[in-house]
Amino acid sequence: MDLTRFPRRRYTEGYTPIEKLARLSAVLGGPEIYIKRDDLLGLTEGGNKTRKLEFVVADALDRGCDTLITCGALQSNHCRLTLSAAVKEELKCRLIIEERVPGTYNPGASGNNFLFRLLGAEKIKVVPGGIDEVEEMQKMAAEAESEGRKPYIIDGSNASALSALGYVACAEEITAQLFEKGIHIDHIVCPSGSGGTHGGLLTGLLGTNTDIPVAGINVRRSKELQEEKVSDVVKRTVKFLDIKSDVPKDMIVCFDDYYGPGYSLPNDKMIEAVKLLARTEGILMDPVYTGKAMAGLIDLVRKGYFKKSDKVLFIHTGGSPALYAYLETFLPEK
Repeated sequence: MDLTRFPRRRYTEGYTPIEKLARLSAVLGGPEIYIKRDDLLGLTEGGNKTRKLEFVVADALDRGCDTLITCGALQSNHCRLTLSAAVKEELKCRLIIEERVPGTYNPGASGNNFLFRLLGAEKIKVVPGGIDEVEEMQKMAAEAESEGRKPYIIDGSNASALSALGYVACAEEITAQLFEKGIHIDHIVCPSGSGGTHGGLLTGLLGTNTDIPVAGINVRRSKELQEEKVSDVVKRTVKFLDIKSDVPKDMIVCFDDYYGPGYSLPNDKMIEAVKLLARTEGILMDPVYTGKAMAGLIDLVRKGYFKKSDKVLFIHTGGSPALYAYLETFLPEK
């Protein structure tokens, strides 16, 4: 695939590491687990949205826009990184923050909420969960236009075919790294939320004829709804890139046993996973995405989903700043 035809900003120097999690693998008794450290991507505190923003912000700059407008949840990594990209590019940024769980917004909260203010968001508007975010962003864009600005709206899910190119590129990066390291990976596991990361990876692997199955661990939706969402991303991205391959029906696999009792709400398996990674590998997971995805991987290992001899690659999509808004979940020690 030739991605050079698409404008791109580069926010990360080189590839993110692939590390072997030897201690975690030993604790679980196999398989051999590796981790792709996309928490070390560029922009403030890193994370998967950085890859997507490289293509989306390049498009905004090509169009001569001066203000980025986006939306997300209370501890949105996407909002943090969009704002960080705006700072890097000398653009303004305005945020719509959705209170998806009623009564949970705290203007003095730490984590990403603190970083929104530290990074200098020009405007933050908090709205109730379930509201039409697109309409709210359009209103904010109209307001910016009335002030003589040229706004660029970025969907909060950031799961467009253009943004999915970030993880198409990541799939190419992974295959190159595995070749250099001489590692054959049997399975990839990643968080599955907006579908952009999961769908982009699948598209990139399809486009490079790399036959590694990808299991998505849902953070918000049922298996049926999430697989439909990821399928839509893959179909749109395959068409966008003019890939001449059919998308196999069994290519998209999601697990929905680990996000309860709901999006961003803690559960015991997530708490165990976050502590286990911190205490075996010194790596921080986040409570909303990677903590629940790692809980899924750990549970699948325990259930025998993987062979003991398998090599499994976990995609760490970042988000650790949100940990600091969940102190009561982890402390005092339970």
